[in-house]
Amino acid sequence: MVILPIGSGKGGVGKSLLAANLSIALAEAGQRVVLADLDLGASNLHTMLGIRGVREGIGTFLTVPRMAFADILLPTEYPGLAFIPGDAEVPGAANLKPAQRRRLARHLECLDCDCLVLDLGPGTGAVALEFFLLTGSGIVVTTPALTSILNAYLFLKNVVFRLMYDSSPKDSGAWEVLESMRRESGALQKAYVPRILSRIAAEDPESGRAIAASLARFKPLLVLNMLEQPGDVDRADRLRRSAREYLGVDLAHLGVMYRDELQGLALGSRLPIVRYKPRAVLSQEVRRIAGKLLGRGIGSSDESFHLAEEEAESDFRLARRPEDPVP
Repeated sequence: MVILPIGSGKGGVGKSLLAANLSIALAEAGQRVVLADLDLGASNLHTMLGIRGVREGIGTFLTVPRMAFADILLPTEYPGLAFIPGDAEVPGAANLKPAQRRRLARHLECLDCDCLVLDLGPGTGAVALEFFLLTGSGIVVTTPALTSILNAYLFLKNVVFRLMYDSSPKDSGAWEVLESMRRESGALQKAYVPRILSRIAAEDPESGRAIAASLARFKPLLVLNMLEQPGDVDRADRLRRSAREYLGVDLAHLGVMYRDELQGLALGSRLPIVRYKPRAVLSQEVRRIAGKLLGRGIGSSDESFHLAEEEAESDFRLARRPEDPVP
């Protein structure tokens, strides 16, 4: 099973739009897909799929005794796609306890499917960070806006520190280094991960090797949404450079998505854009992202960012071409 967590540094960047449409595109490509709404503080992903009257979800599963996980796995009208609602109406669902998070993760990882897509809540809460790290290649969604790029970097920074903590036994030398920085006012805000790793390696070589190995496996993917023009894609290069220099992380570009007014109409019709208008540029961009995830290749960080520039140019031209008549 391929696990695809989708996170973001802030809300309103199109994370759920990507999650819903990407899940359908993967199912159309022959994959058995499960889409789970882990935005537990504001679960509304079911509306994008046209599902009405959701009564039970992750919140009820975790709070109702003896409830089977299969009871919240819902079929959809899209062949090959099943859905797990988040159930935001259950009090406290957005702040799961560690035992609840572990229990939910075990059930998700045991699902019988080819692709598991996780729509995480925005920001750096414990649920978002922990489930983003269920795989080494989670997807970060951002827009070209400077604040959005900054929030995406802060999200990645928090993920990296969560990974470092997870790779350090409690009360180890590495743990003490991280805790001392956490207690020191402003230390984590100015953190330079390669320097921290050198300090940990000197004080706790075993944990240092474990952390370095975990970071080497961490290969996050970027989707840049709501482009207005091809030049917008250049703004993500700042994120890539900062992630590489300050976090020691190579960020690969998974694809671009232009802003499309049709998306609002699709939402009003309770239809994902890939079904509302399959030939729209936005729909083609989602399917192109799905194709890369299914093995058509993402390439190295540098190669992927160069390809994203080319895609932004070609999509811009395509969006302004008169639409071909429907045969």
